[in-house]
Amino acid sequence: MAVQEINSIREMQVTADALRAAGKRIGVVPTMGYLHEGHGSLIEAARRENDVVIVTIFVNPLQFAAHEDLSTYPRNFTRDVEIIDAKGGAIVFAPVVEEMYPTGFETKISIGGSTQKFEGAFRPTHFDGVATVVAKLFMATKPHSAYFGQKDYQQVAVIRQLIRDLNIDIELCVENTVREPDGLAKSSRNVYLSADDRAQAVILSKALLEAMRAAREGERSRNTFGKIMKNILETVPGIRVDYAAAALADTLDEPDIFASGDEIVFLIAARLGSTRLIDNMVFRP
Repeated sequence: MAVQEINSIREMQVTADALRAAGKRIGVVPTMGYLHEGHGSLIEAARRENDVVIVTIFVNPLQFAAHEDLSTYPRNFTRDVEIIDAKGGAIVFAPVVEEMYPTGFETKISIGGSTQKFEGAFRPTHFDGVATVVAKLFMATKPHSAYFGQKDYQQVAVIRQLIRDLNIDIELCVENTVREPDGLAKSSRNVYLSADDRAQAVILSKALLEAMRAAREGERSRNTFGKIMKNILETVPGIRVDYAAAALADTLDEPDIFASGDEIVFLIAARLGSTRLIDNMVFRP
């Protein structure tokens, strides 16, 4: 069956109401388009666990700073719909900017705490934009469950906080990061990498794996984890490391010494050429 395309918030809400009235369970996969295998795995997971899968495609201007890549962000709507169809999605909700943020739009959702560090320190307005658009997408699609990838670890933490704080009746489902054969995390922005930078980009996952190895062997010093990752990252000439950090997986707090039973997330953001990459891995004792 062909994927149904909906562009209007009101039509999306009416459609979701009808599906719920018919007893259908709805899963939503929010994306900014230019889908890859990581998105595909989210759609497949949503299809296994729901009757109807809605994939949203919206390049959200609120989460881009003035100097970031909004205008050049990769787009291929026709291919996206083909992927959605192949993976079992039934509806693509693809509003234009004017539909999501009409003249007079003034509301912003701002989340404190976990948004102030890591990505939030380098992209100060980013998570307000994420929280605002995700809330709007939830209210348009009215899902029972929502699917996100672990690759955007801090984003997932922000959305979990949003759901909890605003009592949103949605189950948050987080799927594992999908990687290239050499370990590079799948990302829509990987298309920006030059051939040389693409060959070097695997250094992020190598640094994370080395921190994971140290944790398995009993290391628990936050500073030591940071040094391990930075030492490996800096073997690549020209790399610019925004952060290479260790934090508690559930709260993103940063104790000097982790307890033996703590789950630890290792987080990296670094630039190769003009491309900024992020990645993470979680150590579970």
